Amino acid sequence: MPAKTSTRIATKTTTAAKTAGKVRHSPLEHPRHQYPLETEALQEIARSCGLTEEMKWGKPCYTLAGKNIVLIQRFNNYIALMFFKGALLQDREKLLFRVGEHMQAPRQLRFTTVAEVTSLKPTIQAYIHEAVELERSGAKVKLKSASEYELPAELQAKLSTDPEFKKAFAALTAGRQKGYIFQIAAAKRSTTRASRVEKYTPQILAGKGIND
Repeated sequence: MPAKTSTRIATKTTTAAKTAGKVRHSPLEHPRHQYPLETEALQEIARSCGLTEEMKWGKPCYTLAGKNIVLIQRFNNYIALMFFKGALLQDREKLLFRVGEHMQAPRQLRFTTVAEVTSLKPTIQAYIHEAVELERSGAKVKLKSASEYELPAELQAKLSTDPEFKKAFAALTAGRQKGYIFQIAAAKRSTTRASRVEKYTPQILAGKGIND
């Protein structure tokens, strides 16, 4: 056997052996995982409320009859327990945070230490139980429609002067419309907003969303 061929086979064999020896970590066991103690504490609390634990989006998610109730999220500066319908919670303790400027339904409880999680255990459980009852009742968060948002002037100008564009934009789903509105409005300068309108025009005419 030629030396080069032997070298290639040996390299492949070594690579295969290394791959076989690697341990595939779950998102919770990843060496770079943040807030391990806080995560475990929140998991224990969520399980104590009779919810089913699943992994969704690489995160521990707790469901009731297949419906999402809460999700554990880890960030650089805090760990959060996100309630999918948090906007409906009474939040008597005023502990909930909004999730971004445009997210309407979810809310977060945020923590930086396991001591915070432990001290608030009864409150966290009460919030989860309330979220469960809301889900059982069929309650839904009333979301603002795309027409209720103020359109960036540059987008409005395009809609007013281009009938084909206006028709295509109106045919988009409400979620896709809002995606474009938020992304265009996020630019601070008018020239940038106008540039984004032109950039997204082909996608809008094709009936696609901003991330399609």
